Amino acid sequence: MNQDQKIVFFDLDGTLMNHDKTILDSTKQSLAALRDKGIYTVICTGRAPLMFKWLLEELSFDSYISMNGQHVVLDGEIIYSNPMKPEVIQQLTDYAHKQGHGLTYSTFESFVTNVKEHPLVQEGTARLKIPYPPVDPEVYSHSDVNQVQIYSTPKETEKYMELFKDYSFIRWDENSVDMLPEGASKAIGIQKMLEHMNIPIENSYAFGDGANDMQMIETVGIGVAMENAIPELKEVADFITASCSDDGIMKGLIKVGLLKEKDIPLLHDRIKQ
Repeated sequence: MNQDQKIVFFDLDGTLMNHDKTILDSTKQSLAALRDKGIYTVICTGRAPLMFKWLLEELSFDSYISMNGQHVVLDGEIIYSNPMKPEVIQQLTDYAHKQGHGLTYSTFESFVTNVKEHPLVQEGTARLKIPYPPVDPEVYSHSDVNQVQIYSTPKETEKYMELFKDYSFIRWDENSVDMLPEGASKAIGIQKMLEHMNIPIENSYAFGDGANDMQMIETVGIGVAMENAIPELKEVADFITASCSDDGIMKGLIKVGLLKEKDIPLLHDRIKQ
């Protein structure tokens, strides 16, 4: 890979996907236009791979960073994975069971839960528009788990943070947090990919909207926050684009100079109208 190569990292929920969890035509055309120009496109999400497999196929992504930087795939090949310690997950599972709290476990090949029909797990998965996960509270005994989601109130989550001081907790919903090893983040996954591809940091771009995008936006050469992003992310971003439901990806790519209006067929049609 040469030093002129450019690469763009995209968060999924609230960024590449709109509020209805669908992909706008302007976004699809923008991704195609980037690839036509030889610019690398990479999904960078907190989700487990199983939760966006359909998107990889629909949008022709071969590279992604999943589970908040814990698992990195480049051109279909795993280049980095950082699973959690099974004994820690067992301790976490035992504590959650005693408290009546829901957990979901993210592995490379699965997304499972510790309990049937937990109301907060139901809420969280419904918001992501994915089915309630299969129950497998001992998944850590036979698979590498890269990330765990805890479903409890913010007050109850404080206890987990006390018990597992060497782990990071990133809130992604009112009653849900991601738990991952201390220091793990989307930024780590990005750094691993840039090193592997020999792309300088100044040639990297990222689009995001949430708390787990903070380090990503601060790490890349140009960080873009969606209009629907949390205020803290907008403060650290280099640019702010329109919302995920208002052609934000397309407008942002044009704003940072990676695309021109003439690259987007949809804009030609609008002009004709």
